[in-house]
This record gives sequence, C-alpha cells and structure tokens, in this order.
Amino acid sequence: MAQDSNLKLQGKTMKKVINYLASALIAIGIIFIAKPYIDNYNDKKQYDFTVTSNSGDLTLDSYKGKVLAIYFGYTFCPDVCPTSLSTLSTALNGFSKEQLDSFEGLFISVDPDRDKLDALDEYARYFHPTFKGATSNKENLDDIVNRYKTYYKKVALEGSSMDYSVAHTSYIYIFDKDGNFYKKVDHFTNPEELNKVLKTLL
Repeated sequence: MAQDSNLKLQGKTMKKVINYLASALIAIGIIFIAKPYIDNYNDKKQYDFTVTSNSGDLTLDSYKGKVLAIYFGYTFCPDVCPTSLSTLSTALNGFSKEQLDSFEGLFISVDPDRDKLDALDEYARYFHPTFKGATSNKENLDDIVNRYKTYYKKVALEGSSMDYSVAHTSYIYIFDKDGNFYKKVDHFTNPEELNKVLKTLL
C-alpha cells in the first residue's frame, strides 16, 4: 500500500514538473517569436517623427516604400551641414532614375526661428532634387532629437549680425523602404562608403 502511495505521489509530482516545463517552453517560444515584432515596434517608436514642410506634415510613414536619409542641421550652418549634405548628394551619383525615385533625403532644421519653410526647402533642394526641408516647434524638435540620441544647442554670438549659431551633432540616419532604422553614419564618412550603404537598400 505504501509503495502504491509513493508511486501515485511520484506520478503527480512528475505531471507537475512536465506541466511546468511545458508552460516554460511555451512562454520561451512566445517570447522568441514575438521579439522581432517588439524590437520593430520599439524602433518605430524611437525613430518616428512629425515635422512640417512647405507641402504639409511629414512622418516616418510618409516615406514607406522609399529609402530615407535624415539629417539634422540648420541653413545658417557655415560648414558641417553643407559638407554633410554634399557628401550625401555625391553618394547618390551613379544611381539610376528608378533608384533615385525610391530615395528621399530629409533635412530637419533645428533652427525654426530663422529657417522658414520655403527657404528651408529651397536650401535642401540646392544639394539634390530628392532632398526636402522641414522643421517643427522647439518642444517637438527636442523630443525627436532626444529619441534619435542626437544633440543641438543655441550658442550666442556677441557682436555678430547672426545673433547666434547652433552647435549640433552631425549624423545621417538611414532607413530602409519599410521604415526600419538601418544605419547611422557621421559626416566623416566619404561618399564612396555612403554609396555602398545606400546601394544595399536601393
């Protein structure tokens, strides 16, 4: 009798262990399957934005089906912005019309007080016809910049007719045709290297 009771107890214990292991395996499987979707959602949340151009509001979803390159700067920038935008423009050399139709560059100004929409767009298109200019209010720009882990700050220029400059980091953020963040490149990247990056997406 005692032996039968022990066997029954062992059987119940074994069932509990099996049920626990099965539940754990199912939970691990769900996490494994869901992780790419969670990561994708987090990326979209981090890199989404709403800015205003002379043709209306733009979001990350506005560029679905196109490779997107984003650069933060301002039109009064004396060197880094023109250099970076020129690098991106040069990197587009050699792509076919069909490939360029699948690409857009977005220049987001962090100086909305001076960069008016029409002038901003004209400035961006000066570097390449696929580039567009946009900006927003300071509160929204600060939120976008923080999520992109970049930086800008007004710097007073005493005795200058410009009144102030804007110190800022200099990165080009590249997204694939599904709106997924692909790569961040700095302004020291040469056009040939950037061309290779874009070629993998276009």
